[in-house]
Amino acid sequence: MGKITGFLEFQRLQEAAEAAPERLKHYREFVLHLSDKEASQQGARCMDCGIPFCQSGCPVNNIIPDWNDLVYRGDWKLALATLHSTNNFPEFTGRVCPAPCEAACTLNINSDPVGIKSIEHAIIDKGWEMGWVLPQPPARKTGKSVAVVGSGPAGMACAQQLARAGHEVTVFEKNDRIGGLLRYGIPDFKMEKSHIDRRVEQMEAEGVVFRTGVFVGKDGQLSGISNWAKKSVSPAKLLEEFDAVVLTGGAEQPRDLPVPGRELKGVHFAMEFLPLQNKVVAGDKVTGQILATGRNVVVIGGGDTGSDCVGTSNRQGAKSVTQFEVMPQPPEQENKTLTWPYWPVKLRTSSSHEEGCERDWAVTTKGFKGDAKGNVKALVAARVEWQKDEASGQMKMVEVPGSEWEIPADLVLFAMGFVSPAAPVLDAFGVAKDGRGNAQAGTDGEGCYATSVPKVFAAGDMRRGQSLVVWAIREGRQCARAVDEFLMGASELPR
Repeated sequence: MGKITGFLEFQRLQEAAEAAPERLKHYREFVLHLSDKEASQQGARCMDCGIPFCQSGCPVNNIIPDWNDLVYRGDWKLALATLHSTNNFPEFTGRVCPAPCEAACTLNINSDPVGIKSIEHAIIDKGWEMGWVLPQPPARKTGKSVAVVGSGPAGMACAQQLARAGHEVTVFEKNDRIGGLLRYGIPDFKMEKSHIDRRVEQMEAEGVVFRTGVFVGKDGQLSGISNWAKKSVSPAKLLEEFDAVVLTGGAEQPRDLPVPGRELKGVHFAMEFLPLQNKVVAGDKVTGQILATGRNVVVIGGGDTGSDCVGTSNRQGAKSVTQFEVMPQPPEQENKTLTWPYWPVKLRTSSSHEEGCERDWAVTTKGFKGDAKGNVKALVAARVEWQKDEASGQMKMVEVPGSEWEIPADLVLFAMGFVSPAAPVLDAFGVAKDGRGNAQAGTDGEGCYATSVPKVFAAGDMRRGQSLVVWAIREGRQCARAVDEFLMGASELPR
């Protein structure tokens, strides 16, 4: 694969990016894809390693060595077809995926891995530029109909696969635009929403019908839903009108922090903050937008959502941005002999962190203090240590005595992950849930992705809990095959 000696001759090349001072002035993407020559050279680094662990590290099992080799040899159109054979939306993953494939790359044992994500980014961007990404309507219709509830990456992948199999597919989305958490959870500077829009156009040409502003649940629940839904439809109606229903909503129940001062103004979940900026970028008029402008911002949570809050706060002109993580600071470099080919725990600095942020680890939040008007003004924090509990054998958080301190905070954003999907949807269908509140559905054997309710399937975050975009695409594709088998008795869709 690639050039036999390429991994010895060429170094890993990072994608070019606009300098931080300039990109902070806008919300557009600032990372550029590789040129044809650069991508070819990076593809040349792919080794003929015998067992391509990159493929097993990739949740959608991308055929990575093949399209690396094709890019090296300049056969971009076949590289695109190979990429699309396992991934419906490589422009999504090529921008926001953390690239577990690169952690599993054989070169990563003692060198820099192949820049798989950057090559994927280059392939799909070239495909759109050359007009190679076209609708693939089915040759025949089956006469079967499927309702997909939720239009995130799992729902979109599932809907596209089922439409291409010849089924009539309708996607229901409670928000005003298609895309789920891709649309309203990921800032535009990481992924512009035009990428979603043109996929929607492609899917409509393939026969998919999209219905936005529709909440699927019981009557009377709509008033309690924090979104832009205008009307609701009952599960009973969907089950009556469609031959199968697939639940693909996102994990939208955020983890809360019930400490003194939680009720103060200016303490918000990340998903109360991020979607509003996305709507502004889309050209909507937003009243009461939560803004970081001129404020001391504290982000609680060290993951990707926290990083997105950091980048958005800096673009809004925050006075200061601080990010706390309750876990200890991870090592800057993992012990590859112990972790490869698995995803390692190590210090990761995002582009948003590079733009300006104070980061601190092993910090717990004890409470918030406010002013006379009920606005948050300070966060009370303390240092913690993680010690092994002798009784249970598990690691336990212990506060360090005398380590308490205060930090100015005019805006506090909770980015501590999500605990479960939207319960009203699962409850409305009467679907059995697992111990974490997700839809209970297996992925192996007969009836995979099927819930406890006949004709109802579940995939993505709705089934497995909070996860990556690439996992959502995998689940959507596999669930589509399971639904196709359920409706037709057999399926030609790929697993």
